[in-house]
Amino acid sequence: MINKLTLQSIISKYYLGENESVKWSTRDEVLSIDFQSTNKEVIGNVSYKGFPMEDGDLAIYNTKKLNNLIGITLGDVLLHAEKTNKVFTKLNISDENFNLSYALADLLLIGKIGTVSEPDWDVTLNFDVDENQLGNLIKAKSALAEIDNMVITTEKDLDGTDICKFTFGDESGHNNKIMYSMYGDINVQDLKLPFNSNMFKTILNANKDMESGTLYLSSKGLMKLEFTTGDISSEYFMVRKESTNF
Repeated sequence: MINKLTLQSIISKYYLGENESVKWSTRDEVLSIDFQSTNKEVIGNVSYKGFPMEDGDLAIYNTKKLNNLIGITLGDVLLHAEKTNKVFTKLNISDENFNLSYALADLLLIGKIGTVSEPDWDVTLNFDVDENQLGNLIKAKSALAEIDNMVITTEKDLDGTDICKFTFGDESGHNNKIMYSMYGDINVQDLKLPFNSNMFKTILNANKDMESGTLYLSSKGLMKLEFTTGDISSEYFMVRKESTNF
């Protein structure tokens, strides 16, 4: 058995509104899901300890349809995968009232996920749950929802302390912009990296239930986001934008 809300949380952390086709791999009750955005801007993994299924690989071709089925259930749900010739072909989902079936795809239809070679990280920022830093970044982006520009810079505050500044909006001229600063482990000054703020916000929204979170930056143009929520761990690698108005 697994709680419906837990299952939906797992899905939301990899789906991000677009990642439909993925492989669910279970080994020793650990579920692991690798994913990649359609434009290859984001590569990541979501894992969950204590997944109540036997070892194997499930080809989920249409995540939105699966999530819709799960959405009508209540409370805890029972998951059972049916096999045909040792290949999983159907995922059965049931609660006290509903019995649902989701047709699994051929594993060959699931595209291969790229790999990331982690660089030495120049910036490390920890999200403070009490200060609601993650929520503040979401609000900053939401206030300029029509603009997908975000630039992250490293500089010093008025006291000479290293800070990491997030600027949303168009920095040129007198256009609207919002800046939000965070303190952390900053090893490189004058760093300036542009990212897609829409995808950044989507990732943060999917992890609003986090218990801990960390953001890493490399001057090579790569961002890494890590979150932990109970037995769920999520990891995202995001590449800088190729072009920007900043």
